[in-house]
Amino acid sequence: MTQVLVTGGSGFIGGWCVLAALEAGHDVRTTVRNLDKGDALRTRLHAAATFDDSRLTVVQADLTSDDGWGPATAGVDYVLHVASPTLRNGPVDEQQMVDAARGGVLRVLRAARGAGVQRVVLTSASGAVVYGHEPQSEPFTEEDWTDIDAGVPPYQKSKTLAERAAWEFVAGEGQGLELATIQPTAVLGPLLGNDDPPSLRTVAGMLNGSLPVCPPFGTGWVDVRDVADLHLRAMTDPAAAGERFIATSGHSLRMVELARILRDRLGDRAAKAPTREMPLLLAKVLALVNPQMRALRPQLGLNLDSSSAKAERVLGWRPRTVADSLEDTANSLLSQGSAAD
Repeated sequence: MTQVLVTGGSGFIGGWCVLAALEAGHDVRTTVRNLDKGDALRTRLHAAATFDDSRLTVVQADLTSDDGWGPATAGVDYVLHVASPTLRNGPVDEQQMVDAARGGVLRVLRAARGAGVQRVVLTSASGAVVYGHEPQSEPFTEEDWTDIDAGVPPYQKSKTLAERAAWEFVAGEGQGLELATIQPTAVLGPLLGNDDPPSLRTVAGMLNGSLPVCPPFGTGWVDVRDVADLHLRAMTDPAAAGERFIATSGHSLRMVELARILRDRLGDRAAKAPTREMPLLLAKVLALVNPQMRALRPQLGLNLDSSSAKAERVLGWRPRTVADSLEDTANSLLSQGSAAD
């Protein structure tokens, strides 16, 4: 039976990748930084699906240390490298985030090469594609790369440099190791347990009224379950080797359009969702003093539209609509109290 390693199984995308691999019939090994998270992860996964518990193994490994990666990759056929530093809470040290993301990718790739792994699928981000460019009329594609010299935020810079390092490693030192990369846009979808993924905070803020007006920009959106499905397709399809795949559902939507969908789909339960978009000039002024708005400054006024045509054409991938995904996201947040005032 095929053995799959998913790094960062306790994360939002990682957890759904573990579940997708199990449901596809693979044996799964997943890494967590602290084994104390292992039991909680099992509980969340069993609440979402029925599977033989013996097919899931949880091991400890950290992106910042070489310890554990050899045993984690031993006997593995495929690796889904999902783990990466994220924007959780508090100030961000750019260099620390870049070093952890890039160093972690190289640790995993070296271990995978040493273990004779066939292919690694790396979770990159649309942030490695769409930032630092002049406005353009056509959607971004996998041919585009973020310009890290254009003042992009730390997270997007870290994902760009980590993905570039991965491609350089495979080309120069991979010794036949295959690589495919996935670039999800803003990720929606239901929670697996009590989590607080940064990508869902905007939706929670719309539901609980803490986001009374929408920032002025547009971006792509994609369901976490479809992101996991694309990882599995890229893992086994021969056509995926050596390729990048953007994961997005349709064209980009502005934040105010998301709020409108929430009100239409949820009615009174989304009564606090904003109805207005903040003027661009005001948003830029607020970005000088407001930490939340400052984090959005590089994308204010932009339409970060990208295309998933390649994933659909090459791998037969078919994502959910944003409206359906957003409704599932909101119901999940409300049921778990994550959108409470």
